[in-house]
Amino acid sequence: MDEKELLLVPGPTPVIGSIQEAISQPTMNHTDPRFVKIFKNAIERTKEFFKTDGEVFLVSGSGTLAMEMALVNTVGRGEKIIIISHGYFGDRFIKLGAAFGIEIDVIQADWGKQVSAAEVEAKLAADTYKAVTITHADTSTGVAANLDELVPVIKKYGALVIVDGVCATAAMEEDMSKTYGDDSYKIDIVLTGSQKAFGVPPGLAIIAFNQSAMKVRKELGQVPAYYADIYNWLPIMEDPSRYFATPPVNLIYGFNHAIELVHKEGLEARYKRHQAYARGIRAAIASYGMMPLAEADVAATTLTCFQYPEGINDAAFRSKLAEKGVVVAGALAHLAGKALRIGHMGNTAEQDLKRAVRLIGESLNELDYQADIEKAIDLFVEHRE
Repeated sequence: MDEKELLLVPGPTPVIGSIQEAISQPTMNHTDPRFVKIFKNAIERTKEFFKTDGEVFLVSGSGTLAMEMALVNTVGRGEKIIIISHGYFGDRFIKLGAAFGIEIDVIQADWGKQVSAAEVEAKLAADTYKAVTITHADTSTGVAANLDELVPVIKKYGALVIVDGVCATAAMEEDMSKTYGDDSYKIDIVLTGSQKAFGVPPGLAIIAFNQSAMKVRKELGQVPAYYADIYNWLPIMEDPSRYFATPPVNLIYGFNHAIELVHKEGLEARYKRHQAYARGIRAAIASYGMMPLAEADVAATTLTCFQYPEGINDAAFRSKLAEKGVVVAGALAHLAGKALRIGHMGNTAEQDLKRAVRLIGESLNELDYQADIEKAIDLFVEHRE
């Protein structure tokens, strides 16, 4: 293979050289003052990133752990929540809630469609709910939730807003200081993982609580968790030299460097870059007859689920593409075999996406499906401007 394999799944995302170098530094003792300084900086930078008036937690684990931490620390057994689901990962909150005896109502969109604020308000007006979960960008469908419409409706009825940002954070706005029509209407919790738009390998759960969410945790008293109880982690986040469970030392190195890169690029510039790449890749791949599942007005900027045209064998296509050095993901659930998913987030570069467009076209041509590669490249460039 002439070029390095390009990972364009919706996470993990490519890990650039400087982050790899940070991770590959010698492993220190987790109480070593040098590591404590790095960990403390990562915590402080994460607070600045989310603009929270509360606390952040960096814990060894996946985004699923962060989802569990969000629920178990704010919602008690027998209390009710609404789950806004735009696909497979929104649905995951159903099993998580059930595991802790939480009563659940689900508002589920057809795949590729978006739940409306009106649907959510109708549900909120009919009963009392402790919290509402929103998957900001669903990894299975590429649909984005409209926070500007959803957050004020939820806060109007006094529920907590829990945002699953696993496939959105650091690429789509999740400002916890932002007000949505009223000074008290803010996002209460954002959860994410290291392996998506931050561009760090998997293994770090990241979650931010505002003061309102911290107050709710205090009111709950004891919760049915140990590792996932934020009260066991709070002393470490306040003083990383203390011990509860061993942190992922080398991942903290990498995340500390990655979040510095985010700050250096600037959030607005980073959001605009992701928007540009999303426009470009969708236009280019659509020219091959692979149409996005989500329409542009409801689409995430981090990944796209593309539906195959008639006659394309999913396994054969993705296998041929992988032989050329580009790895993309198959679709989930009822779309398996009928679509593929391409990630375009994190530190993925423009030349990476151009290369992917070209090799996708070559693979299609080798499967006797006509693809105009130069046209696709031109569309990528035109739409990302």
